[in-house]
Amino acid sequence: MLATIIVHELKNILFSPKFSVTVAVASVLLLLSVVAGIGQYRAAAAQYETTTQLVQQEMREARGWMALTNKVLRRPDPMQIFVSGVANDVGRLSGVNAFQAVKLSHSTFSDDPVYAVFRFIDLSFIVAVVFSLLAVLFTYDAVNGEKERGTLQLTFANAVPRAQYILGKFAGAWLGLVLPLLVPMLLSLLLLAVTAVPMTAEEWGRTVLLFGGAVLYVTVFVALGILLSTLTPRSSASFLYALVLWVCAVFIVPRAGTTLAGHLVPVPTVAETEARRDAFAKDRWAQYEAQMQSRWKERNAPLEGMTKEEREAYRDEKMWEWMEQDDQDRKQVQTDIDEQARRLTEELRNRRMEQERLAFTLSRLSPASSFQLAAMNLAGTDIALKTRYEDALNGYRTLFNEYKEKKAKESGNSGGFRIEVNSDTGVKIDAGRERGVLDLTGMPQFTHPSPSAAETMRSAFIDLGLLGLFSLAAFAGAFVRFLRYDVR
Repeated sequence: MLATIIVHELKNILFSPKFSVTVAVASVLLLLSVVAGIGQYRAAAAQYETTTQLVQQEMREARGWMALTNKVLRRPDPMQIFVSGVANDVGRLSGVNAFQAVKLSHSTFSDDPVYAVFRFIDLSFIVAVVFSLLAVLFTYDAVNGEKERGTLQLTFANAVPRAQYILGKFAGAWLGLVLPLLVPMLLSLLLLAVTAVPMTAEEWGRTVLLFGGAVLYVTVFVALGILLSTLTPRSSASFLYALVLWVCAVFIVPRAGTTLAGHLVPVPTVAETEARRDAFAKDRWAQYEAQMQSRWKERNAPLEGMTKEEREAYRDEKMWEWMEQDDQDRKQVQTDIDEQARRLTEELRNRRMEQERLAFTLSRLSPASSFQLAAMNLAGTDIALKTRYEDALNGYRTLFNEYKEKKAKESGNSGGFRIEVNSDTGVKIDAGRERGVLDLTGMPQFTHPSPSAAETMRSAFIDLGLLGLFSLAAFAGAFVRFLRYDVR
């Protein structure tokens, strides 16, 4: 009996006049999004290679070691073909040197604002919006539609258990909607293989989990549609309720949760944090300059009463010691500025994380938010992408600056200017090495960060588990309600 009910429901969906058109359009959209994603990834990868080579050339032609500045470009991830997440919002480039804090800039949307107006449509968006709407449209009248047509009363004129009937309805609707969803997903995997997109075994595994999450998400709306069809006696009413519920779940609740969290947990702006950091740096350098002026007065005091030859001999004797002391003080100033910047960044990050946790908690009342967060975590394009890269860049900045200082001492070429005043030859300005090629052998290379498999699974399984709970709760509600449903 259960198999008969499942086949009956499956035929109702597959032979529906609206099925072929809607599913075909949705499938084409999904495949086109993957094709567009592959093209964008190829373009980003080519830009990454070109920019990296230009940066290497610029570094080799730097005026000196202390003038050397590196630029790190964020490497494109093939997983963003399916889920762009925040990858296009986060900056792609950051300078690395001793005098500027690490900051990612030149995001895709800042460089090409037109894409910010018309956002990229990826697989996660199509599943979250289009396929969830299809699930609602094909299930809102699963029970009350049968009642209006009179087939429900005829069915229960026979000895049909209600539990088997509602279970068969759910299973048939699920198969009728999930199987068409799997076809374009499998074709998208074939596209990746044909176009030779470089994917690791772990990334293939995460892609399969992403598709599993999409199936689980559609299951939620299948169960919700059947639940609404048991709660209302007429299909016209259940259609209206289903549409309102879909709009709230997909669009309103995620944004309302984020907006509410922004009001409950205010976070200082980046401009305010940078202003505090710049004010501290300005004050610290002013202290350093005042200290240097006072120190040079003390150093020049013993020169009074000396002859010209004695002054030159005294300066030659003390100059290296003075330079070492001044250099240590300068480094201490830079260390203090870096430490203050680190504290301010950590303070801003902690406050922002508190706001994000509240926003995600509130928005997870919607299955659409749970699916989107799970998809972003699996793809590695989640909101922590910026933090991961900035932490890695800060660590690399320390190694890079140590390498520069070591090379500058070994070569005796810091890249600075030397001014010599002579009564016979006049003023001579030595800029050191004008142009040439630096030997960058041994320079530390930046390691692009990526979340561990355990971290990714832990974050994703929270939201996948919520999708499972939503599905069970909706089906349990439909099951309990149908046990008392008036079939007449």
